[in-house]
Amino acid sequence: MTTLLRGGRVIDPSQKIDDVMDVLIEGNRIAATGRNLVEDAKGRKKDPGLTVIDVRGKLVVPGLIDIHTHLREPGYEYKETVESGCEAAVAGGFTSIACMPNTNPVNDNRSVTEFILRQAQKAGLATVYPIAAVSRGSEGKALTEFGDLKEAGAAGFSDDGRPVMHAGLMKRALEYAHSLDLPVVSHCEDWQLSKGGLMNEGLVSTELGMPGIPTISEDIMVMRDILIAEYVGTSVHICHVSSAGAVRILRQARERGVRVTAETAPQYLLLTDEALKGFDTSCKVNPPLRSAEDVAAVRAGLRDGTIEVIASDHAPHSAIEKEVEFEYAASGMVGLETSLGLSWKLVEEGVLTPSELIARMTVNAARVLRIPKGTLKKGADADVTVIDPKKTWTVDVRAFRSKSRNSPFNGWKLPVKAVLTIVGGEIKYSEL
Repeated sequence: MTTLLRGGRVIDPSQKIDDVMDVLIEGNRIAATGRNLVEDAKGRKKDPGLTVIDVRGKLVVPGLIDIHTHLREPGYEYKETVESGCEAAVAGGFTSIACMPNTNPVNDNRSVTEFILRQAQKAGLATVYPIAAVSRGSEGKALTEFGDLKEAGAAGFSDDGRPVMHAGLMKRALEYAHSLDLPVVSHCEDWQLSKGGLMNEGLVSTELGMPGIPTISEDIMVMRDILIAEYVGTSVHICHVSSAGAVRILRQARERGVRVTAETAPQYLLLTDEALKGFDTSCKVNPPLRSAEDVAAVRAGLRDGTIEVIASDHAPHSAIEKEVEFEYAASGMVGLETSLGLSWKLVEEGVLTPSELIARMTVNAARVLRIPKGTLKKGADADVTVIDPKKTWTVDVRAFRSKSRNSPFNGWKLPVKAVLTIVGGEIKYSEL
């Protein structure tokens, strides 16, 4: 099968391309990018079997990559399944997603990793990269079998949702993962400081009379993991950065050459703890929504490259976990279907250029995961996302492909929409 995406604005940060041109796909590979790829001087098609898709006025970018999502299967299929999560992914423009291990049972062994991959293959939508647990049962006591998990298909290691409180265990995890050339993805939270907290500690938590989670619970663990990585000479990736202190620590570490990467999520770029004044449980996330000063710092870190990646932190929950008193509500919000549109608001506000935003959702994410994705180079996997920069749309959680509806962005008007998602040369989602 040969497909030509004709006349779109191709933005490929991996090649520093931002120009109007065509993209030619042959089979499951990118064949070429350029102008008038399959026309002769008289404008006649050279290949009568060619499928031409007119994408003039659209953006053509490498398939979006989400390095932090929760698919819930096995164990919590009423919240999400691999298939429904992949449906949400391709609807949001994502061709590759990395799923966290906090399933039931935890993805801490070969059988769970292989099960997730089988379910993803059966769904036949986005490419799924399972992130396996750092510790058995994510209990922070003993390392999982990293080598066996890599052989089974694990793309990295994390106890996301549960911090690795034992510094010695984290040191061994970084050393072991380094020997396998896989990333360790760190959820940075000191439970001794955050225990019992329901939202960011500050003026708003005082006004609402709710116990707070101080920013230092994040900052201390960011500093700890950076220092461990610096000491043992390995890399470390920091999840969902939300505090000004964490940004400052990351920036200083990068300046002295530490191999640290970091991500944030749209909620930490667009919402503050003021959103909790209505006790909306869809705004209860971990780490919590922070102050306006923290949001400004995270935006600055994203702009200057201290934070390289925007991830969705897609965390589906059913009404059972969310339609309860705030104290008892689960933390997390869905994000695969809104991440692109929400993140594009940073382009509208001049925080990032279109190319800078696409880099943070494609090639930068691929580098963290060490996967051959995020590019439109000749011979690369034909993963392509087409974005309509003029298609405004209103978020309606009832229309989500995800099984869950826990989003505080219901009713928001978003400025752009993914209208075509191609994975391995095959169209998986289209609004064209």
